[in-house]
Amino acid sequence: MIYKKFIPSPAILFLFLIFFLFNTIAYGEQTEYIRESPVVRAVRKISPAVVNISSERMVRRRSHPFSAFRNDPFFDSFFKDFFEPGFERQQKKTSLGSGVIIDGKRGFILTNAHVISKAGTITIVLKDEREFTAEIVGADPDSDLAVLKITSKNSLPSIAMGSSSDLMIGETVIAIGNPFGFSNTVTTGVISSTSRSLRVDDMVYQDFIQTDASINPGNSGGPLLNINGDLIGINTAIYAKAQGIGFAIPINKAKRIISTLIRYGEVVDPWIGINVQDTNPDVARYLGVKENSGVLVKTVETKSPSQKAGIHEGDIILSIGKRKVRSIGEFRSAMRGFSAGNKINIRLLRNNRRKTVSVKAAVFPDKRAMSLAYSLLGVKVNVFNNKSGVVITEINRRSYLAGIGAAKGDIILRVNEIPINNKKDFKKAIIKYRYKSSVIILLQRDNHAYNITVKL
Repeated sequence: MIYKKFIPSPAILFLFLIFFLFNTIAYGEQTEYIRESPVVRAVRKISPAVVNISSERMVRRRSHPFSAFRNDPFFDSFFKDFFEPGFERQQKKTSLGSGVIIDGKRGFILTNAHVISKAGTITIVLKDEREFTAEIVGADPDSDLAVLKITSKNSLPSIAMGSSSDLMIGETVIAIGNPFGFSNTVTTGVISSTSRSLRVDDMVYQDFIQTDASINPGNSGGPLLNINGDLIGINTAIYAKAQGIGFAIPINKAKRIISTLIRYGEVVDPWIGINVQDTNPDVARYLGVKENSGVLVKTVETKSPSQKAGIHEGDIILSIGKRKVRSIGEFRSAMRGFSAGNKINIRLLRNNRRKTVSVKAAVFPDKRAMSLAYSLLGVKVNVFNNKSGVVITEINRRSYLAGIGAAKGDIILRVNEIPINNKKDFKKAIIKYRYKSSVIILLQRDNHAYNITVKL
């Protein structure tokens, strides 16, 4: 057999060269596309709207000649007995956090409430290093959200809010913030869980997104994004024990609070006019239901939305809206998902029969505040000779305040962080803290003032 040597023609060589060059170009384009991942595109799009927040306030620190021991608790406690309160010096304390511009035209910035808590001057720094002084539009410690405002001649970069209603466990998320002052730091991870609850000190925070994206204190208030760059949450670092675990407030929950803060400066809890209690074993056995199957309606206020809707004492509330209710905490958390004027579908159990009623939520009536104060604190108050505070005019002998020695003539100067200058302030504080388990009251008698924790 005779083999002929194959010699490619010039035409074949030309086609081969074209094929080689085409593949090389295509391969180069593919490599570039892989580097510019969805995460890169999302960060490029959103990072100009992420801001650095620093707040300054003056703090007073005791100073003594033995300053070498100023960090020693023993020496601090020892020398404080020898030096007058006036022997102090003032220092600036700066805290760092993050925020995200949600309205570039009006200059609204969303962040965590704890980032700007007790802040003096608040400075906003953009990615392009422009600086602004911000004012607080409103803050809500219960949800750990706050809205700030800055003024600019030109429209600012901003981010459109997405949705947190369809989050998937395991989907990729992106966190942007300023941990430890390192501006516009990007971390990635996945959604580990949704609807997480956290107890921090005496506060219970509900409905968190849990992620393994690294979220440090400086990330607080920054955005959590999905892979498309949609804003799905606001990062928070309130849980100091967390390592490798991050938490974010779902943006759908934040939307309602944002609009309320912008409109009223605070979150006003909806009122439907009922008091509830947990179905403990004794109550459950008496009613013939399972323990923690719902919350028991203790009282229904006269002419309240609940009475008008047909809710009775002894009813067991099973769910509010689409959320099951198994405890007082879950009941209050579910109620915070609504505003005054909303219609709330409440599923309840009565005489072993289930039914659904529609209740139209309202604002707590100001005229009921004084009777509420008597039921919670056991006191009646009045103005105090045109001076700050309200004076106790009547006290229930069986109340907690009476039990610790409070008496007629004592003056209430503050309830939690609200200064009491008149009856209007007192009513506002009572309405705001009516669901708390306790409040701190600054009580004055003669020339002495005392902070008293009062159980409600």
